[in-house]
Amino acid sequence: MTEMIADDIRRLEEQERLLRFASFSPDDAWALGNRVREVALARGAGVAIDISMRDRTLFHSALPGTTTDNVEWIRRKRNTVLRLWSASYLVGRRLALSGRDQVEARNLSVADFSVHGGSVPIFVGDLGCVGAVTVSGVPERIDHAIVTDAIASFLKIDLGACRLPE
Repeated sequence: MTEMIADDIRRLEEQERLLRFASFSPDDAWALGNRVREVALARGAGVAIDISMRDRTLFHSALPGTTTDNVEWIRRKRNTVLRLWSASYLVGRRLALSGRDQVEARNLSVADFSVHGGSVPIFVGDLGCVGAVTVSGVPERIDHAIVTDAIASFLKIDLGACRLPE
């Protein structure tokens, strides 16, 4: 089990290295949000989708099958990304490997943060993490894959061996 988690961490770290934007505008958020929506629909995944910068939401959509609870999950996952500058799933896998929970290891309250998969940082050039792309509605590994597949497609990047097996 530890080996599987360590392999996930290696793949997730490589994804973060590859999935970087030269720039990111509100028009990019609209186009990317629609790409995420297309990926989710193709998978038959009822998810809520959010693209937010630190100070505002640029895209939000809720597909059939979602509930208001998905918006709360998005908020908590996004908070994790914006605080730690890492994908929520990567943070969760690192904690799983360490055997510690999010409160003990990072002082992340469960009321405001979630280390479940589905939120990925928007890294722009040398600026660092300027926002997050987040989905909620299906199992966390699939939530994460929907986001990373959409970003990779948007950036015209092949994730290859760093794509997580489902």
